[in-house]
Amino acid sequence: MASDSFVHLHVHSEYSMLDGAAKIGAMTQAAADYGMPAIAVTDHGNTFAAFEFYNAAKAAGVKPIIGLEAYVTPGTHRSDKSRVAWGSPEQKSDDVSGSGAYTHTTMWSQSTEGMHNLFRLSSLSSMEGYYFKPRMDRELLETYGKGLIATTGCPSGEVQTRLRLGQYDAARAAAADFRDIFGKENYFAEIMDHGLSIERRVMTDLLRLAKDLDIPLVATNDSHYTHQHEADAHAALLCVQSGSTLDDPNRFKFDGDGYYIKTAQEMRQIFRDHPEACDNTLLIAERCEVEFNTSANYMPRFPVPEGETEDSWLVKEVEAGLHYRYPDGIPDRVRKQAEYETGIILQMGVSPATSSSSPTSSTGRRTTASASAPAAARAPARWSPTPCGSPISTRSSTGSSSSASSTPIASRCPTSTWTSTTGAAAR
Repeated sequence: MASDSFVHLHVHSEYSMLDGAAKIGAMTQAAADYGMPAIAVTDHGNTFAAFEFYNAAKAAGVKPIIGLEAYVTPGTHRSDKSRVAWGSPEQKSDDVSGSGAYTHTTMWSQSTEGMHNLFRLSSLSSMEGYYFKPRMDRELLETYGKGLIATTGCPSGEVQTRLRLGQYDAARAAAADFRDIFGKENYFAEIMDHGLSIERRVMTDLLRLAKDLDIPLVATNDSHYTHQHEADAHAALLCVQSGSTLDDPNRFKFDGDGYYIKTAQEMRQIFRDHPEACDNTLLIAERCEVEFNTSANYMPRFPVPEGETEDSWLVKEVEAGLHYRYPDGIPDRVRKQAEYETGIILQMGVSPATSSSSPTSSTGRRTTASASAPAAARAPARWSPTPCGSPISTRSSTGSSSSASSTPIASRCPTSTWTSTTGAAAR
């Protein structure tokens, strides 16, 4: 193991919304320029960057490690909207973050199966556990923890929060819980040092806990931008997040300018008293091997009538929809638009997804339709084809107009420059 190398395992990219400022290409290239064998991405609460990061890291010649800094609820992710306070009122500033709603845990995909589990955890925490943040709980981690490596987390993790409150036994019990969930060989005590009192106040107890439970150390730097000179730009980004200005002395900010991709020499100097914590970054990197199967077709498959293909059935459904919507004759402009949309769908090979949304198919639903289906294909129930860029209006069963959909057809047209709000928010 190279004693002069290091792998950054706690990195927030531009996909950590209004919090991370590290561009995917820049951060992976920095790792390559520093001679590092790998680099991780661990965005807050999401894995949106995974595929772009994977490709960029491969192109730069470094191993991609797909990770996540998860929000973990002290309660149950599905129903618990309560807030907790583990300490006394006087300890409020040191207590559970997010107004008592969540703590943090760092996780990495050790295998492709683990990466898929990480995706599931990210999705379920958003769909089922959102409260302040997309949250998961111990039950979810037990269900989808296979193939993952995890840590005690940053200063906002459960273990360090308990230590900060002077609750060593509770911190030890929490660490033991997570060690049992992920497996002894897959759980590490994460140590950081940005010169902050919140980190140094618990370091002694964190090291003691790691020794008591035989949990290995791993050193990380909470990177939010690629180069040190980008600290000011990152500070401005945090102002956007908090609705404040750089002139506000009470604004949300990071203390110092050390949240960048540091060189191996810098990291080993910081943790010179714990060289094994730096060595373990290399060990974790060696263990993490994931692959994306870009040749597989992941479109869903649904049954179609005997003698039909998915493509032919889609064409017939569109035609049926046109005649239903325009019983007195199909206008030329509508016919042209329907043919255009159908042609795009056939060309892209997504007929299975769009056919399934038909209200007359066995798998479709009459009251709603897939966002990826063409307007014309949804016509039998309540839709009519509209030009690219126009909102798709709905019509109730009584014929009265209802509110317009927020998804314009242009979002599905290759020639359009329309940007989805979801994609914008993801950055």
